[in-house]
Amino acid sequence: MVLFTNRVEAGRRLALQLDFLRGQDIVVLGIPRGGVPVAFEVAAALDVPLDVIVVRKLGVPFQPEFAMGAIGEGGEQLIDESTVALTGVTDAEVSAVEARERVSLDARVERLRRGRSRLPLDGRTVVIVDDGVATGATARVACDVARRFGAEKVILAVPVIAASTLAEMTGADDIVYLAAPETFWAVGQFYTDFSATTDDEVARLLVEAARRLHGPTGTDSNLEADVDVEVEIPVDTVTLNGYLHLPASPPGVVLFAHGSGSSRHSPRNQYVADVLFEAGLGILLFDLLTPGEELDRGNVFDIELLGRRLAAVTHWLTARPDAAGGRIGYFGASTGAAAALWAAGEPGTHIAAVVSRGGRPDLAGTRLPLVTAPTLLIVGGADITVLEVNREAQKHLRCENRLAVVPGATHLFEEPGALGAVAELAVDWFARHLLPPG
Repeated sequence: MVLFTNRVEAGRRLALQLDFLRGQDIVVLGIPRGGVPVAFEVAAALDVPLDVIVVRKLGVPFQPEFAMGAIGEGGEQLIDESTVALTGVTDAEVSAVEARERVSLDARVERLRRGRSRLPLDGRTVVIVDDGVATGATARVACDVARRFGAEKVILAVPVIAASTLAEMTGADDIVYLAAPETFWAVGQFYTDFSATTDDEVARLLVEAARRLHGPTGTDSNLEADVDVEVEIPVDTVTLNGYLHLPASPPGVVLFAHGSGSSRHSPRNQYVADVLFEAGLGILLFDLLTPGEELDRGNVFDIELLGRRLAAVTHWLTARPDAAGGRIGYFGASTGAAAALWAAGEPGTHIAAVVSRGGRPDLAGTRLPLVTAPTLLIVGGADITVLEVNREAQKHLRCENRLAVVPGATHLFEEPGALGAVAELAVDWFARHLLPPG
Protein backbone atom coordinates (compact mmCIF):
# COMPACT_ATOMS: atom_id res chain seq x y z
CA MET A 1 0.00 0.00 0.00
CA VAL A 2 1.72 3.18 -1.24
CA LEU A 3 0.57 6.37 0.46
CA PHE A 4 3.15 8.99 -0.53
CA THR A 5 5.15 9.87 -3.63
CA ASN A 6 8.18 10.91 -1.57
CA ARG A 7 9.14 12.69 1.64
CA VAL A 8 8.44 16.14 0.21
CA GLU A 9 4.82 15.29 -0.57
CA ALA A 10 4.45 13.55 2.79
CA GLY A 11 5.76 16.65 4.56
CA ARG A 12 3.37 18.96 2.78
CA ARG A 13 0.39 16.78 3.60
CA LEU A 14 1.51 16.48 7.21
CA ALA A 15 1.85 20.26 7.42
CA LEU A 16 -1.84 20.63 6.61
CA GLN A 17 -2.65 18.51 9.66
CA LEU A 18 -0.48 20.75 11.81
CA ASP A 19 -1.94 24.05 10.67
CA PHE A 20 -3.62 24.48 14.07
CA LEU A 21 -0.15 25.32 15.44
CA ARG A 22 0.29 28.33 13.17
CA GLY A 23 1.26 31.46 15.09
CA GLN A 24 2.46 29.59 18.17
CA ASP A 25 6.01 29.59 19.54
CA ILE A 26 7.14 26.24 18.17
CA VAL A 27 10.28 24.58 16.89
CA VAL A 28 10.22 21.72 14.38
CA LEU A 29 12.82 19.01 14.96
CA GLY A 30 13.53 16.45 12.25
CA ILE A 31 14.94 13.03 13.10
CA PRO A 32 17.88 12.46 10.72
CA ARG A 33 18.21 11.48 8.16
CA GLY A 34 14.90 10.67 6.47
CA GLY A 35 12.76 12.72 8.83
CA VAL A 36 14.45 16.00 7.94
CA PRO A 37 13.04 16.48 4.40
CA VAL A 38 9.57 15.88 5.90
CA ALA A 39 10.28 18.29 8.76
CA PHE A 40 11.61 20.90 6.35
CA GLU A 41 8.27 21.07 4.56
CA VAL A 42 6.40 21.30 7.87
CA ALA A 43 8.64 24.13 9.13
CA ALA A 44 8.36 25.99 5.81
CA ALA A 45 4.57 25.73 5.78
CA LEU A 46 4.26 26.98 9.38
CA ASP A 47 7.10 29.53 8.94
CA VAL A 48 8.94 28.36 12.06
CA PRO A 49 12.53 27.33 12.89
CA LEU A 50 13.92 23.93 11.96
CA ASP A 51 16.58 21.90 13.72
CA VAL A 52 17.50 18.26 14.09
CA ILE A 53 17.17 16.00 17.09
CA VAL A 54 19.77 13.30 16.69
CA VAL A 55 19.01 9.79 17.90
CA ARG A 56 20.46 6.43 16.95
CA LYS A 57 19.00 2.97 17.04
CA LEU A 58 20.73 0.31 19.13
CA GLY A 59 20.65 -2.82 17.02
CA VAL A 60 20.87 -6.38 18.32
CA PRO A 61 24.55 -7.38 17.84
CA PHE A 62 23.84 -10.35 15.57
CA GLN A 63 20.95 -8.60 13.74
CA PRO A 64 21.71 -4.84 13.67
CA GLU A 65 18.50 -3.88 11.84
CA PHE A 66 16.43 -5.26 14.75
CA ALA A 67 16.21 -2.50 17.37
CA MET A 68 16.71 -3.26 21.05
CA GLY A 69 16.67 0.41 22.01
CA ALA A 70 17.91 3.85 21.07
CA ILE A 71 20.09 6.70 22.32
CA GLY A 72 19.86 10.45 21.85
CA GLU A 73 21.68 13.71 22.42
CA GLY A 74 22.34 14.65 26.01
CA GLY A 75 23.02 11.07 27.11
CA GLU A 76 19.41 9.91 26.72
CA GLN A 77 18.91 6.14 26.47
CA LEU A 78 15.97 3.77 26.02
CA ILE A 79 16.39 -0.02 26.24
CA ASP A 80 13.60 -2.42 25.26
CA GLU A 81 14.01 -4.95 28.03
CA SER A 82 11.62 -7.42 26.40
CA THR A 83 13.71 -7.49 23.21
CA VAL A 84 16.91 -7.88 25.20
CA ALA A 85 15.43 -10.79 27.10
CA LEU A 86 14.02 -12.39 23.94
CA THR A 87 17.33 -12.21 22.07
CA GLY A 88 19.56 -13.10 25.01
CA VAL A 89 21.77 -10.04 24.65
CA THR A 90 23.94 -9.47 27.73
CA ASP A 91 24.40 -6.21 29.62
CA ALA A 92 28.00 -6.07 28.40
CA GLU A 93 26.85 -6.39 24.78
CA VAL A 94 24.28 -3.63 25.28
CA SER A 95 26.98 -1.36 26.72
CA ALA A 96 29.34 -2.13 23.85
CA VAL A 97 26.72 -1.33 21.23
CA GLU A 98 25.77 1.88 23.01
CA ALA A 99 29.39 3.05 23.29
CA ARG A 100 29.94 2.48 19.57
CA GLU A 101 26.70 4.20 18.58
CA ARG A 102 27.38 7.13 20.94
CA VAL A 103 30.57 7.92 19.00
CA SER A 104 28.61 7.85 15.74
CA LEU A 105 25.86 10.02 17.23
CA ASP A 106 28.28 12.73 18.38
CA ALA A 107 29.99 12.72 14.98
CA ARG A 108 26.66 13.07 13.19
CA VAL A 109 25.64 16.03 15.37
CA GLU A 110 28.82 17.80 14.27
CA ARG A 111 28.34 16.91 10.59
CA LEU A 112 24.74 18.08 10.48
CA ARG A 113 24.93 21.30 12.47
CA ARG A 114 28.41 22.22 11.19
CA GLY A 115 29.28 24.45 14.12
CA ARG A 116 25.81 25.97 14.60
CA SER A 117 24.32 25.92 18.08
CA ARG A 118 21.30 23.80 18.94
CA LEU A 119 18.09 25.84 18.89
CA PRO A 120 16.81 26.59 22.42
CA LEU A 121 13.72 24.61 23.40
CA ASP A 122 13.05 26.02 26.87
CA GLY A 123 9.32 26.67 27.40
CA ARG A 124 8.46 26.05 23.75
CA THR A 125 6.23 23.60 21.93
CA VAL A 126 8.37 21.12 20.00
CA VAL A 127 7.13 19.18 16.98
CA ILE A 128 9.27 16.08 16.37
CA VAL A 129 9.00 14.83 12.80
CA ASP A 130 10.09 11.58 11.17
CA ASP A 131 9.22 9.98 7.82
CA GLY A 132 7.46 7.14 9.64
CA VAL A 133 7.41 5.15 12.87
CA ALA A 134 7.68 1.37 13.01
CA THR A 135 8.70 0.28 16.54
CA GLY A 136 8.74 3.76 18.08
CA ALA A 137 12.06 3.35 19.91
CA THR A 138 13.83 6.32 18.29
CA ALA A 139 10.70 8.49 18.47
CA ARG A 140 10.34 7.87 22.21
CA VAL A 141 13.98 8.76 22.81
CA ALA A 142 13.60 11.91 20.72
CA CYS A 143 10.64 12.98 22.86
CA ASP A 144 12.64 12.35 26.03
CA VAL A 145 15.60 14.35 24.68
CA ALA A 146 13.34 17.30 23.82
CA ARG A 147 11.95 17.34 27.36
CA ARG A 148 15.44 17.15 28.82
CA PHE A 149 16.31 20.24 26.79
CA GLY A 150 13.36 22.16 28.27
CA ALA A 151 10.43 21.64 25.89
CA GLU A 152 7.11 22.52 27.53
CA LYS A 153 5.02 20.41 25.13
CA VAL A 154 6.10 17.67 22.75
CA ILE A 155 4.13 16.69 19.65
CA LEU A 156 5.18 13.71 17.54
CA ALA A 157 4.17 14.22 13.90
CA VAL A 158 4.66 11.52 11.26
CA PRO A 159 3.07 10.66 7.91
CA VAL A 160 2.63 7.01 8.88
CA ILE A 161 2.87 4.97 12.10
CA ALA A 162 2.24 1.30 12.78
CA ALA A 163 -1.16 0.82 14.44
CA SER A 164 0.33 -1.42 17.13
CA THR A 165 2.97 1.19 17.96
CA LEU A 166 0.42 4.01 18.05
CA ALA A 167 -1.61 2.12 20.66
CA GLU A 168 1.40 1.84 22.98
CA MET A 169 3.33 5.02 22.12
CA THR A 170 4.48 7.07 25.10
CA GLY A 171 6.60 10.16 25.54
CA ALA A 172 4.61 12.66 23.44
CA ASP A 173 1.78 14.89 24.64
CA ASP A 174 0.08 14.46 21.29
CA ILE A 175 0.60 12.40 18.13
CA VAL A 176 -0.35 13.74 14.70
CA TYR A 177 -0.32 11.28 11.82
CA LEU A 178 -1.86 10.69 8.41
CA ALA A 179 -2.14 6.90 8.47
CA ALA A 180 -1.84 4.06 11.00
CA PRO A 181 -2.01 0.81 9.00
CA GLU A 182 -2.38 -2.56 10.71
CA THR A 183 -0.03 -4.24 8.25
CA PHE A 184 3.36 -2.61 8.70
CA TRP A 185 6.78 -4.14 8.13
CA ALA A 186 8.85 -1.12 6.96
CA VAL A 187 8.36 2.62 6.55
CA GLY A 188 9.59 2.43 2.96
CA GLN A 189 6.64 0.31 1.86
CA PHE A 190 4.43 3.41 2.01
CA TYR A 191 6.58 5.55 -0.33
CA THR A 192 7.07 5.37 -4.09
CA ASP A 193 10.45 7.09 -3.70
CA PHE A 194 12.16 6.21 -0.44
CA SER A 195 15.71 6.88 -1.59
CA ALA A 196 18.32 7.49 1.08
CA THR A 197 18.84 10.98 2.47
CA THR A 198 22.49 11.97 2.95
CA ASP A 199 24.07 14.00 5.75
CA ASP A 200 24.98 16.66 3.18
CA GLU A 201 21.32 16.97 2.16
CA VAL A 202 20.28 17.31 5.80
CA ALA A 203 22.90 20.00 6.44
CA ARG A 204 21.81 21.87 3.31
CA LEU A 205 18.15 21.82 4.39
CA LEU A 206 19.11 23.24 7.78
CA VAL A 207 21.02 26.07 6.08
CA GLU A 208 18.10 26.76 3.73
CA ALA A 209 15.64 26.80 6.66
CA ALA A 210 17.82 29.29 8.55
CA ARG A 211 18.16 31.45 5.46
CA ARG A 212 14.38 31.44 4.99
CA LEU A 213 13.87 32.89 8.47
CA HIS A 214 16.94 35.07 8.94
CA GLY A 215 18.46 35.71 5.52
CA PRO A 216 21.93 34.47 4.46
CA THR A 217 23.81 32.56 7.16
CA GLY A 218 27.48 32.35 7.89
CA THR A 219 27.60 29.31 5.64
CA ASP A 220 27.01 31.45 2.56
CA SER A 221 28.30 34.80 3.79
CA ASN A 222 30.97 34.71 1.11
CA LEU A 223 28.28 35.06 -1.56
CA GLU A 224 28.05 38.83 -1.94
CA ALA A 225 24.82 38.89 -3.91
CA ASP A 226 22.77 41.98 -4.67
CA VAL A 227 19.60 39.87 -4.47
CA ASP A 228 19.03 36.89 -2.17
CA VAL A 229 15.32 36.74 -1.41
CA GLU A 230 12.19 34.64 -1.21
CA VAL A 231 9.79 35.79 -3.93
CA GLU A 232 6.09 35.45 -4.73
CA ILE A 233 5.31 35.20 -8.44
CA PRO A 234 1.77 35.93 -9.65
CA VAL A 235 0.81 33.61 -12.51
CA ASP A 236 -2.74 33.42 -13.81
CA THR A 237 -4.96 33.19 -10.72
CA VAL A 238 -2.33 31.73 -8.35
CA THR A 239 0.86 32.82 -6.62
CA LEU A 240 3.96 30.66 -6.92
CA ASN A 241 6.69 30.70 -4.27
CA GLY A 242 10.33 30.92 -5.21
CA TYR A 243 13.86 31.75 -4.16
CA LEU A 244 15.88 34.24 -6.24
CA HIS A 245 19.65 34.57 -5.92
CA LEU A 246 21.30 37.08 -8.26
CA PRO A 247 24.84 38.41 -8.41
CA ALA A 248 25.30 42.03 -9.37
CA SER A 249 24.34 42.56 -13.02
CA PRO A 250 24.05 38.84 -13.81
CA PRO A 251 25.06 37.94 -17.37
CA GLY A 252 22.65 35.01 -17.19
CA VAL A 253 19.98 33.49 -14.95
CA VAL A 254 19.02 29.80 -14.74
CA LEU A 255 15.43 28.87 -13.86
CA PHE A 256 14.93 25.48 -12.24
CA ALA A 257 11.93 23.34 -13.19
CA HIS A 258 11.65 20.47 -10.71
CA GLY A 259 10.09 17.09 -11.35
CA SER A 260 6.94 15.49 -10.01
CA GLY A 261 6.73 15.34 -6.22
CA SER A 262 9.73 17.64 -5.77
CA SER A 263 9.91 21.35 -4.93
CA ARG A 264 12.13 24.41 -4.89
CA HIS A 265 13.65 22.93 -1.73
CA SER A 266 15.05 19.89 -3.58
CA PRO A 267 18.56 19.35 -2.16
CA ARG A 268 19.78 18.09 -5.53
CA ASN A 269 18.62 21.18 -7.41
CA GLN A 270 19.90 23.42 -4.63
CA TYR A 271 23.32 21.80 -4.91
CA VAL A 272 23.48 22.45 -8.66
CA ALA A 273 22.11 25.98 -8.13
CA ASP A 274 24.89 26.79 -5.66
CA VAL A 275 27.53 25.61 -8.12
CA LEU A 276 26.01 27.70 -10.92
CA PHE A 277 25.89 30.77 -8.67
CA GLU A 278 29.55 30.36 -7.81
CA ALA A 279 30.23 30.34 -11.55
CA GLY A 280 28.66 33.80 -11.83
CA LEU A 281 25.09 32.95 -12.83
CA GLY A 282 21.85 33.99 -11.15
CA ILE A 283 19.40 31.27 -10.15
CA LEU A 284 15.65 31.08 -9.58
CA LEU A 285 14.24 28.06 -7.77
CA PHE A 286 10.44 28.04 -7.68
CA ASP A 287 7.43 25.77 -7.47
CA LEU A 288 5.52 25.19 -10.71
CA LEU A 289 2.35 24.35 -8.78
CA THR A 290 0.78 25.47 -5.53
CA PRO A 291 0.58 22.90 -2.70
CA GLY A 292 -3.14 22.51 -3.36
CA GLU A 293 -2.63 21.95 -7.08
CA GLU A 294 -0.04 19.26 -6.41
CA LEU A 295 -2.63 17.11 -4.69
CA ASP A 296 -4.16 16.56 -8.14
CA ARG A 297 -1.79 14.10 -9.83
CA GLY A 298 -3.14 15.19 -13.20
CA ASN A 299 -1.54 18.61 -12.71
CA VAL A 300 1.84 17.07 -11.89
CA PHE A 301 2.00 15.46 -15.34
CA ASP A 302 0.27 18.23 -17.30
CA ILE A 303 3.33 19.28 -19.29
CA GLU A 304 1.52 22.05 -21.16
CA LEU A 305 0.35 23.58 -17.87
CA LEU A 306 3.84 23.35 -16.38
CA GLY A 307 5.45 24.69 -19.53
CA ARG A 308 3.10 27.69 -19.66
CA ARG A 309 3.83 28.38 -15.99
CA LEU A 310 7.58 28.30 -16.68
CA ALA A 311 7.18 30.66 -19.64
CA ALA A 312 5.10 33.05 -17.51
CA VAL A 313 7.69 33.03 -14.71
CA THR A 314 10.37 33.74 -17.31
CA HIS A 315 8.48 36.86 -18.42
CA TRP A 316 8.12 37.90 -14.77
CA LEU A 317 11.85 37.50 -14.21
CA THR A 318 13.00 39.36 -17.31
CA ALA A 319 10.75 42.28 -16.37
CA ARG A 320 12.77 42.79 -13.17
CA PRO A 321 15.41 45.54 -13.48
CA ASP A 322 17.97 43.45 -11.57
CA ALA A 323 17.67 40.58 -14.08
CA ALA A 324 17.05 42.55 -17.27
CA GLY A 325 19.50 41.97 -20.09
CA GLY A 326 20.77 38.63 -18.84
CA ARG A 327 20.48 35.48 -20.92
CA ILE A 328 18.00 32.90 -19.68
CA GLY A 329 18.67 29.19 -19.18
CA TYR A 330 16.45 26.34 -18.01
CA PHE A 331 17.53 23.45 -15.78
CA GLY A 332 14.86 20.76 -15.70
CA ALA A 333 14.70 17.51 -13.74
CA SER A 334 12.45 14.55 -14.54
CA THR A 335 9.07 15.90 -15.76
CA GLY A 336 10.43 19.41 -15.17
CA ALA A 337 12.77 18.80 -18.10
CA ALA A 338 9.76 18.24 -20.36
CA ALA A 339 8.25 21.50 -19.11
CA ALA A 340 11.55 23.29 -19.80
CA LEU A 341 11.68 22.00 -23.37
CA TRP A 342 7.99 22.79 -23.90
CA ALA A 343 8.58 26.38 -22.75
CA ALA A 344 11.80 26.67 -24.77
CA GLY A 345 9.82 25.66 -27.87
CA GLU A 346 7.19 28.33 -27.27
CA PRO A 347 7.19 30.72 -30.27
CA GLY A 348 8.76 34.05 -29.44
CA THR A 349 10.78 32.84 -26.46
CA HIS A 350 14.51 33.53 -26.33
CA ILE A 351 16.04 30.82 -24.18
CA ALA A 352 19.82 30.61 -24.44
CA ALA A 353 20.35 27.05 -23.14
CA VAL A 354 18.55 24.08 -21.60
CA VAL A 355 19.95 21.34 -19.35
CA SER A 356 17.93 18.22 -18.50
CA ARG A 357 18.86 16.00 -15.51
CA GLY A 358 17.34 12.54 -15.61
CA GLY A 359 14.59 14.12 -17.67
CA ARG A 360 11.63 12.95 -19.69
CA PRO A 361 12.09 15.06 -22.84
CA ASP A 362 9.71 12.74 -24.70
CA LEU A 363 6.81 14.27 -22.73
CA ALA A 364 7.42 17.58 -24.52
CA GLY A 365 6.04 15.85 -27.63
CA THR A 366 5.67 18.00 -30.73
CA ARG A 367 7.51 20.89 -29.06
CA LEU A 368 10.88 19.11 -29.38
CA PRO A 369 11.55 20.08 -33.03
CA LEU A 370 10.65 23.71 -32.18
CA VAL A 371 13.37 24.10 -29.54
CA THR A 372 16.19 26.37 -30.74
CA ALA A 373 18.13 26.62 -27.47
CA PRO A 374 21.26 24.44 -27.22
CA THR A 375 20.16 21.46 -25.13
CA LEU A 376 22.19 19.13 -22.90
CA LEU A 377 20.55 15.86 -21.81
CA ILE A 378 22.21 14.33 -18.71
CA VAL A 379 21.25 10.75 -17.86
CA GLY A 380 22.63 8.14 -15.45
CA GLY A 381 24.26 5.18 -17.12
CA ALA A 382 22.32 2.79 -14.87
CA ASP A 383 19.00 4.56 -15.55
CA ILE A 384 18.38 2.28 -18.55
CA THR A 385 14.77 3.14 -19.37
CA VAL A 386 15.25 6.91 -19.13
CA LEU A 387 18.48 6.64 -21.11
CA GLU A 388 16.64 5.02 -24.01
CA VAL A 389 13.88 7.62 -23.80
CA ASN A 390 16.46 10.40 -24.06
CA ARG A 391 18.20 8.77 -27.01
CA GLU A 392 14.90 8.57 -28.86
CA ALA A 393 13.91 12.15 -27.95
CA GLN A 394 17.30 13.40 -29.11
CA LYS A 395 16.39 12.31 -32.65
CA HIS A 396 13.58 14.89 -32.69
CA LEU A 397 15.69 17.86 -31.56
CA ARG A 398 16.76 20.21 -34.36
CA CYS A 399 18.88 22.46 -32.16
CA GLU A 400 22.46 22.00 -31.01
CA ASN A 401 22.25 19.13 -28.53
CA ARG A 402 24.30 16.57 -26.64
CA LEU A 403 23.56 13.47 -24.57
CA ALA A 404 25.92 13.13 -21.58
CA VAL A 405 25.88 9.83 -19.67
CA VAL A 406 27.16 9.71 -16.08
CA PRO A 407 28.61 6.18 -15.71
CA GLY A 408 26.96 4.02 -13.05
CA ALA A 409 24.50 6.69 -11.93
CA THR A 410 20.86 5.85 -11.27
CA HIS A 411 17.85 8.13 -11.76
CA LEU A 412 18.44 10.36 -8.72
CA PHE A 413 22.25 10.49 -9.10
CA GLU A 414 22.73 9.38 -5.48
CA GLU A 415 25.99 7.54 -6.11
CA PRO A 416 29.21 9.18 -4.80
CA GLY A 417 30.34 11.86 -7.23
CA ALA A 418 27.33 11.49 -9.54
CA LEU A 419 25.62 14.76 -8.62
CA GLY A 420 28.96 16.54 -8.76
CA ALA A 421 29.35 15.28 -12.32
CA VAL A 422 25.89 16.67 -13.16
CA ALA A 423 26.84 20.07 -11.73
CA GLU A 424 30.11 20.13 -13.65
CA LEU A 425 28.37 19.30 -16.93
CA ALA A 426 25.68 21.94 -16.29
CA VAL A 427 28.20 24.64 -15.42
CA ASP A 428 30.18 23.93 -18.58
CA TRP A 429 27.06 24.05 -20.77
CA PHE A 430 25.59 27.20 -19.23
CA ALA A 431 28.96 28.95 -19.09
CA ARG A 432 29.39 28.37 -22.80
CA HIS A 433 25.95 29.65 -23.73
CA LEU A 434 25.03 32.19 -21.02
CA LEU A 435 28.29 33.79 -19.91
CA PRO A 436 30.25 36.22 -22.08
CA PRO A 437 33.44 34.84 -23.72
CA GLY A 438 36.33 34.49 -21.31
